[in-house]
Amino acid sequence: MCLIAFAVRAQPDLPLLLAANRDEFFDRPTAPLHRWTLPGGGEVLAGRDLREGGTWLGVGLSGRVAMLTNVRSAQPHPGQRSRGELVTRWLAGEPLEAFRADLKPLAYGGFNLVVGELHTGAWYWMSNCDPQRPAAGVQPRLTGRTLPPGVYGLSNAALDTPWPKTLRLKAALARALHATHDTEPAPGWENGLAQALADDATAPAHQLPTTGVGPGCEAQLSSAFVRMPERAYGTRSSLVLRIAAAPAATDWRLDAHEWTHTPQAPEAPHHWDESRRCRESLSLLAG
Repeated sequence: MCLIAFAVRAQPDLPLLLAANRDEFFDRPTAPLHRWTLPGGGEVLAGRDLREGGTWLGVGLSGRVAMLTNVRSAQPHPGQRSRGELVTRWLAGEPLEAFRADLKPLAYGGFNLVVGELHTGAWYWMSNCDPQRPAAGVQPRLTGRTLPPGVYGLSNAALDTPWPKTLRLKAALARALHATHDTEPAPGWENGLAQALADDATAPAHQLPTTGVGPGCEAQLSSAFVRMPERAYGTRSSLVLRIAAAPAATDWRLDAHEWTHTPQAPEAPHHWDESRRCRESLSLLAG
């Protein structure tokens, strides 16, 4: 996942609202959002990387949540392990301190990982890159912090790095918060977020970050919806997800809307279409 705006405990009875785009190479085999079972047991709602078996964003039916982005660098660290396993490890239920203590930062490429627990309301961000110089590469120790209630933005640098596309998506999410007070929000409440995720306008040159990939590539990657057909790369899926307190005091209601984007034939790779939209609601037992 390469762009996420998310609000944690920003309103009473709304522990999570998020909007996210996942950017990936076209040939990376991927399953869309669905329920599946982790290797050690435990059911999750998530997309799935069919090459390595992990995921970039998921919700465990036990009430855990995790989301992941890569950190952009001109010379990416060739991690020995897939970053997607960090999400599934968290969803499997390992306590935070044990999870952090057992995590080997140099075993993975640069990453941001946000983890949360609906039961406790605890949220935490961690990374294996220096927040002041994320593009410099992986470091041998983790950095991170607890997240108080609020609205956050995450792309391919440190948490809340003010890249233009991150600021625009955060602003759209803040507006959407006002339309989602109720357990059953009004029809179409997610439309503004969907439009923000589909925005393919690039940032002006003076607002581009410098991550070492060159100004042309920086410009192409500066839009919320990424189109790089010449590299067979771009936005593969868009997700709006909302978790709210249900009428019963012991569970939550999850509503997820996903759009998957499939490139057209190779002779016209610049065209994309909406190939799938998924809506699901389920209860998460508060245990």
